[in-house]
Amino acid sequence: MNAMPEDDFYGSIAARLDYLEAVPPGVLSDLVTRDGACMWVTAHPAEPDSAGSGFPDREAAAHICAGCGVRDACLELEFRTEGFDTLGVWGALAEDDRRAAYLAWRERRNGGRS
Repeated sequence: MNAMPEDDFYGSIAARLDYLEAVPPGVLSDLVTRDGACMWVTAHPAEPDSAGSGFPDREAAAHICAGCGVRDACLELEFRTEGFDTLGVWGALAEDDRRAAYLAWRERRNGGRS
């Protein structure tokens, strides 16, 4: 089985977020804050801190975000608020992956949809 080319991979992530384009930022923020799996980790400090676990970003993202129902909203919110200058794990993507996906997202939002 051939791997998907990177441009197609990041483009598919950007395309997946199209349905959130009209959602106001405040609604996205409320949704992510209320339902995000990472918010549970933050709110329960007695649980192990995965940020200090030594996991590389991709592993931490996979671990924290597995099964999270608001990954798309999280990623959309991060793209709108931080853009390319993003840090940490958002929308189940580590920084390098998220930056590449952001460039594809920005192109789509600027009229580059196919």
